Amino acid sequence: MKTVSLSGSPRENVGKKDAAHLRAEKRVPAVVYGGDDQTHFSLELMEFSKYVYTADVYRFELEIGGKKVEAILKDLQFHPVSDRIIHADFLEVIEGKPVKMELPVRITGSSIGVRNGGRLAVLFRRIKIAGMPKDFPEFAELDITKLRIGMALRIKDITIPGATILHNPDSVVVAVKRARGAMEDEEEDEEGEEGEEGEGGEGEGAEGDKSSEGEAEKKD
Repeated sequence: MKTVSLSGSPRENVGKKDAAHLRAEKRVPAVVYGGDDQTHFSLELMEFSKYVYTADVYRFELEIGGKKVEAILKDLQFHPVSDRIIHADFLEVIEGKPVKMELPVRITGSSIGVRNGGRLAVLFRRIKIAGMPKDFPEFAELDITKLRIGMALRIKDITIPGATILHNPDSVVVAVKRARGAMEDEEEDEEGEEGEEGEGGEGEGAEGDKSSEGEAEKKD
């Protein structure tokens, strides 16, 4: 998992009025917990946003008032209208202490079923895992190359060394479903092949009959 550094400013006051003032200055009120103490601070909105509006997940090295804390992002609050980040919760990473977090699912390969007209359905964009953050990869990868129409990959098909996946093993992550167009195309192909064979058979039979009649007339 990638580690990025962010600089935060300690909050002298904690409350709605102070939070509103920070947001007006384009900063995000935040808190980091999980260690010996909770630390309230703020982050520069534009800088922090680069690591939020993305499919990737990060391990953060927060520098707050001269103190460095390693943490993972646990929760975000957004404005209901503008979708702007209005609060962030971080969990401090402590050596030897497992954590829970979500890992993005990355789909790779070109599915046989999709090439034949099937529709790719992704049911999990992220999966919940537990373990030591130092062991976490950047994403969970699933290769869909061999998937045909009607086939699926499930949670049990994902392997993340050093982590436990917190979902039902039989839950479908990605599947190739039959599309209406693909069904029609298959039916048309089958009908077309039968029609060509039938017409060919009748034509050969007709020509054969004419030849026989002609030979019979000559003999007569």
